[in-house]
Amino acid sequence: MKATGWDERLSVKADGKGVVGHAGAALLRRCADRTGLTSALGRVLPSGVGTGWRDRGQVVVMLAVAIALGATSLLDAEALLAHQSALFKAPASDSTMRRALAAIDDRVLARIAKVRARVRRHVWNQIALRPGGFPWLSVAGKRLTGWIVIDIDATIITSASRKAGAAATFKRTFGFHPLAAWCQNTQECLAMLLREGNAGANTVTDHLRVLADALRQVPDSSAAKILIRIDGAGATHDLLDHLEALNTARRTVRYLVGWKMTDADETAISLLPDIAWGDTLAQHGTTVPTAHIAELTDLSTRPGWPEGMRLLVRRTRPSARQAKKLTDFERATGWRYAVIATNIRHMWGIAGSHQPQWLDAVARARAQVEDRVRCNKAMGLRNLPSQTWDVNRAWMLTCNLAADLDAWTRLLGLHDVDDLAAAEPETMRYRLYHLPAKLTRHARRRWLTLSRTWPWCDAFTTCWQRLGLLPALH
Repeated sequence: MKATGWDERLSVKADGKGVVGHAGAALLRRCADRTGLTSALGRVLPSGVGTGWRDRGQVVVMLAVAIALGATSLLDAEALLAHQSALFKAPASDSTMRRALAAIDDRVLARIAKVRARVRRHVWNQIALRPGGFPWLSVAGKRLTGWIVIDIDATIITSASRKAGAAATFKRTFGFHPLAAWCQNTQECLAMLLREGNAGANTVTDHLRVLADALRQVPDSSAAKILIRIDGAGATHDLLDHLEALNTARRTVRYLVGWKMTDADETAISLLPDIAWGDTLAQHGTTVPTAHIAELTDLSTRPGWPEGMRLLVRRTRPSARQAKKLTDFERATGWRYAVIATNIRHMWGIAGSHQPQWLDAVARARAQVEDRVRCNKAMGLRNLPSQTWDVNRAWMLTCNLAADLDAWTRLLGLHDVDDLAAAEPETMRYRLYHLPAKLTRHARRRWLTLSRTWPWCDAFTTCWQRLGLLPALH
């Protein structure tokens, strides 16, 4: 038989019935319903009357489901959800979705934030009951049990047209410059602030707002020990003073913040003896002899900065790309330096947590925030679809709800499936969310039938069953 003859006597028709092309929508919607998100949103979003009125909680949740499946605009979402009408009811139109987003003003945003915190507390309680418990992070062989790790970072959302708030960015692009906080334990985006494209990278008021919003999302039962990591944009007096002030008798807050190196720091570095430098640690705990770390605290005095703040300096050989941005001091020494500010002298329950080598590894693990940024952009944030600020801000919120649903579906239903527990959006879409299925009726029930040959069909059914066993939110 010819190798190219597979399509002989094969015909294609487009009149199939009872076929669902994105069966994973059922998992995401069930997760939203069982965790209480759908009903909770319905209670705080604007309500109306009339036979044609759509519950705004369901409208926003279904839009979030469509975004998780890959929709990048309201028209995309309407077209995608129209195909799901056999599973759910007929979808809201794109104009209804837009009106729902436009109605989310500052007051409604505050209500939604409280709803998300309440639902998140319920979800985290269920996650803690899984085999293995809550996902505590591990860095360089040490487990950060009990520590919630929050990373704050800004990103760029480009715009191809003029929209409200779009402006030239510091990266010489045009668009928006949102600031966000992610929980690395659960991979959730706890808070995100939409900002104009020309917003400053180290604007203190924005950092304080995002940090406050993020901390309000952390359940009280998990807020006893918080580790906050920020890049060099966070090295300001007001922010570091605020981080120190967050420490109370019931809450311990530690930080690792990038530091903009000055001439005084370079002078202090030049005074370090060779014996002061130690090899750094890789994320799996082995030493890296090509990079070194040293304590700079006693050599670099910083009047006015928080008492007890430590400065650590890391040196590496510069790459060809980095060579163009070296200072005269770095060119003379042949090393590239990076300074970290921290208030960590000991982390309760973690032996050796005072060591510069380990703290450097924890600081470098912040690079995972780039993965979170990429995943959020894959969840509808590569482009803001409207010309108006309020709709784009509400779209951003809905994208974060989509990311929450994706994370909760994995954490609650797929935590023991190795290739899905930490899968990124495109992988989830390929393996589960875009899985086709046949919808039939039998014995007064609806049956969603998957192909038995698909490698992840068992993961789908297991996830469905686990989500169905979640207790109701009270």
